[in-house]
Amino acid sequence: MEQRLSAPMTELAATPMPNRFAQFYALTKPKVVQLIVFCALIGMVLAVPGVPTGAELLRMAVACVGIWLVAGAAAAFNCLVEQSIDARMKRTAWRPTARGELSNLQTLMFSAGLCIAGSAILIVWINAITMWLTFATFVGYAVIYTVILKPLTPQNIVIGGASGAMPPVLGWAAMTGDVSPQALLLFLIIFLWTPPHFWALALYRVEDYRKSGLPMLPVTHGNYYTRVQVLLYTVVLFAAGLLPFIIQMSSWIYLVAAVVLGAGFFGYAFALWRNYSDALARKTFRFSLVYLSLLFVALLVDHYVSW
Repeated sequence: MEQRLSAPMTELAATPMPNRFAQFYALTKPKVVQLIVFCALIGMVLAVPGVPTGAELLRMAVACVGIWLVAGAAAAFNCLVEQSIDARMKRTAWRPTARGELSNLQTLMFSAGLCIAGSAILIVWINAITMWLTFATFVGYAVIYTVILKPLTPQNIVIGGASGAMPPVLGWAAMTGDVSPQALLLFLIIFLWTPPHFWALALYRVEDYRKSGLPMLPVTHGNYYTRVQVLLYTVVLFAAGLLPFIIQMSSWIYLVAAVVLGAGFFGYAFALWRNYSDALARKTFRFSLVYLSLLFVALLVDHYVSW
């Protein structure tokens, strides 16, 4: 699908502002960015012993804004690079770039503006290490993953998952100015969660990915092999989910949640391996979101109850 490099000012003026705003907002992939900011916020809270002070709460809010802006910039750049791929997939054909509702130049300027604004907020009001780590995450997702890895290897989501696992590290660095082993443990959990989460989606969207030409695992290695990988990753993830308790980062409250959630995720993966259906793959994908959200909520609750 061809797009004009720019739009006349008269055309921009003729577009109703709410519609134009909604189009740009859609580029930021709001649901994905919300999860990113949530995980970053958990990292911030866990980095602060006890109840945050007013100044610390303000710092958290500012850091969340900066991280949201840079994450939104990465999402918009992803939409720009993958517009032709998005247009061939039912799951993404509605995006403004895929539909030709926003030009390449508009999308690029929007992405650059968000990235600059977010980076400025982080370096001025937070600290340099958070800004550089967040910018590195932008490059990792928008360039290394989207441009290089995704069209090159079926292991793209494993390698590229490092960018998606960074939010708790960003949050921790925002509050402490460094990266601790605890922050890296949170990184590890999300890193191991990403493949089974995404491959569950790819299983029931395999025809979309086949049409797109992307070498996703179900396309290149088949349904059964992907289901085995999902199962194996949930086993490793279950073990990693116990580490916060093992290193005394959390107490029994978190341990119970980690065991129940990990067993639930494994149960879905095991059922998917034994008897595949698109409906079960969809349920597995949805539970993976519940798993990560509730696991981090458990860390948060445990942090305050145990304090």
